[in-house]
Amino acid sequence: MTQLPTIKTARLTLRPHRAGDFEAYAAMWADSTVVRFIGGEPMSREVSWSRFLRQAGIWHHLGFGFFAIEDKATGALAGECGFHDLHRNMTPSIEGTMETGWALLPAFHGQGLAEEAMRACLAWAEAHGTGDRLTAIIDPGNEPSLRLARRLGFAQRTLATYRDNAIVLLERPRRGD
Repeated sequence: MTQLPTIKTARLTLRPHRAGDFEAYAAMWADSTVVRFIGGEPMSREVSWSRFLRQAGIWHHLGFGFFAIEDKATGALAGECGFHDLHRNMTPSIEGTMETGWALLPAFHGQGLAEEAMRACLAWAEAHGTGDRLTAIIDPGNEPSLRLARRLGFAQRTLATYRDNAIVLLERPRRGD
């Protein structure tokens, strides 16, 4: 099994998900503000549980995955960020890439925490990731995430459709060289 890393930033600890995170995790994915541009529908506790368990499996099988984002000041779960490869049925295919993603509980929005967390994730991916490019899919209406993706070095590759919804497909080199 892959040894899951822990990364510390000025305000955050990026670490493996813990069973004790689940209540906050389920609340995050049930929040209409969080899912507005990520599927559009709040997730049930059952669906959140499957998603939660998936995080450890991705690390185990792929050697990368999502980190729980912990607020250092309070110890609270602030969200999650990282990478997955979900074998999405879409054209163009992003299968085999480290697809990048992030989500924060609403109490942590607007504080620059997603950027802080993602910069740490990208540094980790540069040193330990796989493949030559990172991808992201973002709803075209999600301007805050599109702006963040651009600040993180992602560029729009194309507009596409996933599950009958328009998406912007972005990518960037995994390494900065």
